[in-house]
Amino acid sequence: MEVIQQLIGRLHPVVVHLPIGFIVAGLLLQWYDRKNNEWTKIIGILFQWGFIFATIACITGYLLYQGEGYTFDTVKYHLWLGITTAIFSFLMYLRLVIPSKINFLKRIPVLLFSFSLFFLISFTGHLGGNITRGSDYLLEPLPNSIKTMLGVGPKIYEMPTLDEDNWEEAVLYTDLVQPILNTKCISCHNSKKEKGKLQLEEENGILKGGEDGAVIEPNDPKNSALYARLVLPLEHEDHMPPKDKTQPSIEEIEIIKTWIANMNSFDKSIGELGLKKELFYMFFPKEKDDTYPDVEVAEIAADTISTIKKKGFHIERVSEESNFVRISCINKPSFSEGDFDLLSAVKNQIVYLDLGATKITDAIFEKLSTLPHLTVLKMGNTSVTGKNIETLEKLEYLKNLNLMGTNFEEVHLASLKSFKKLQIVYLFNTRIKNPDNIDRPKEGKIFFDYGGYELPTIATDSIIY
Repeated sequence: MEVIQQLIGRLHPVVVHLPIGFIVAGLLLQWYDRKNNEWTKIIGILFQWGFIFATIACITGYLLYQGEGYTFDTVKYHLWLGITTAIFSFLMYLRLVIPSKINFLKRIPVLLFSFSLFFLISFTGHLGGNITRGSDYLLEPLPNSIKTMLGVGPKIYEMPTLDEDNWEEAVLYTDLVQPILNTKCISCHNSKKEKGKLQLEEENGILKGGEDGAVIEPNDPKNSALYARLVLPLEHEDHMPPKDKTQPSIEEIEIIKTWIANMNSFDKSIGELGLKKELFYMFFPKEKDDTYPDVEVAEIAADTISTIKKKGFHIERVSEESNFVRISCINKPSFSEGDFDLLSAVKNQIVYLDLGATKITDAIFEKLSTLPHLTVLKMGNTSVTGKNIETLEKLEYLKNLNLMGTNFEEVHLASLKSFKKLQIVYLFNTRIKNPDNIDRPKEGKIFFDYGGYELPTIATDSIIY
């Protein structure tokens, strides 16, 4: 019986559009026929059908409210206005079709009914949209700055982070568990929508549990529904969150498990619980990757990327958050200076360029100097000698230069030392003789890596298994 109730309830979003259609059609025809009054009975029949389907919509809506865990405070105005809409539709039908039998209806202007119905379907529909889509559904596309100015800024839950210097002082529930619940569970288990009669916004709701009882068994994660449902297969009907929702990470699930396994304390710190640091590595702030320039560039059009790939280049974005790209000629060994213009459309986005094992010569340096954000440049196993390499000095972001296996000459080393941000130059197997004493890399200075390293033999190298 419960399944049938849920199925009928879930028809509400479909059924609810029928009375709206009949009522709006009736109102439009009423306006169109306002002078001639020739279609009164037809318009009345439209309102009769509006009443019938509004009644069905009220029934299905009530069953949906019962089955989906909405609180009455959330749906009450939508429900009562829906019932009022159905009643007014029926009164409009009586007023238009058989007013002579009901005296009080003859004294009420039809225009009053019309405006009342228009208001009712508008406001009832708006409240229904708020329930299913959220109160900010219409305003959601606006920029956050405008929404904040209007006083409807979004409620944003941030993923938890810990300070690595005092991580032990953080309260496990407050600083980790609750933020995880906020981002992964609260949309269905809050004070307005208690799906399964479960509310996870605060301590009392968590301890109270839901319609199936407690969701936490202290010190027993495997028998605690709050954890056990997280680790069910994604396709399992009891898996939570539902498979179409954002799923918690393995580390976040482990935090929930750890919290329950330690008496689900709401006030104890990580240090007081004696938990190991490795449990929390994911929640320490990640160091910002400053490899590439902190500059905004335009996104490359999809057809431009497609064209570059068709010409034999490998191209990929450095990250999902950046429009910078890496380009490699690994599949285009015939590349030479004459092919450089093929990359002109993306010259502002190139930060990594691999021209290794291609046909380039020293003439390439003048062209490379036009790539304003170039950071990593690989020219290994080519015929460059370093002549005119000083033209690359204008590349203010160049940090990494690979010249291994080239004919690079020692006379050009001095030019490299004046480059602003150059950090490392790979010179293994070039014409430059390896120095006998190679200093370790020093901060603020270019490190010339001549390669040819040999690892000392250790005892385990001679073991025969």
